[in-house]
Amino acid sequence: MDIHEYQAKEILSGFGVPVPRGGLAYSPEQAEFRAREIGGDAWVVKAQIHSGGRGQAGGVKLCRSEADVRDFAASLFGRNLVTKQTGEAGKPIYRVWVEEASDIARELYLGFVLDRKSERIMIVASGHGGVEIEDLAEADPDSLRRLSIDPAVGLAEFQARELAFALGLGAGQAPKMARVLRACYRAYRDLDATMVEINPLVVTGSGDLVALDAKMSFDTN
Repeated sequence: MDIHEYQAKEILSGFGVPVPRGGLAYSPEQAEFRAREIGGDAWVVKAQIHSGGRGQAGGVKLCRSEADVRDFAASLFGRNLVTKQTGEAGKPIYRVWVEEASDIARELYLGFVLDRKSERIMIVASGHGGVEIEDLAEADPDSLRRLSIDPAVGLAEFQARELAFALGLGAGQAPKMARVLRACYRAYRDLDATMVEINPLVVTGSGDLVALDAKMSFDTN
């Protein structure tokens, strides 16, 4: 069972993962209201469908006025968004997510999956985020870092910090990354997930870590 980005962010936020402030909208007018409610001078509007590659397909846009938020949302509603993962028919857009724009200094990839060979949860991470993991594995396989988690011990603090340093994060960001990793692990374990993905996990201009996109899948049983 897959859930939408906004639902995954709500869940992960509850476990301690930092996410941008945002709101759900079911109409262009409501999207404009969400932007006004959030405040600021820039927002990102995202189509909510079960598919990756929404940005490349025209389903995500940075808007710099409330009117732009409304107009872009209006262009999405009632439309079928076609991505590399949807097939030619695409998927209909019934809701959009409006969130505050982030000051992005760097993008990372972070995924938790079940490694059936070892029967353990495995972290797959890369210092290059913002692209689909399949494309990343093909274009730059050496950038991928893998960490298998012993279920009897869980994700140890030192493992999380080592992974942070392997991704090129500094001493000030390693503890923040460790908190994100352990929060994702708890969410995966406690909720019987089959996949948790944050892509991208961004480093902001001020050095904070924020989950700009999130996916979660669960065992339907």
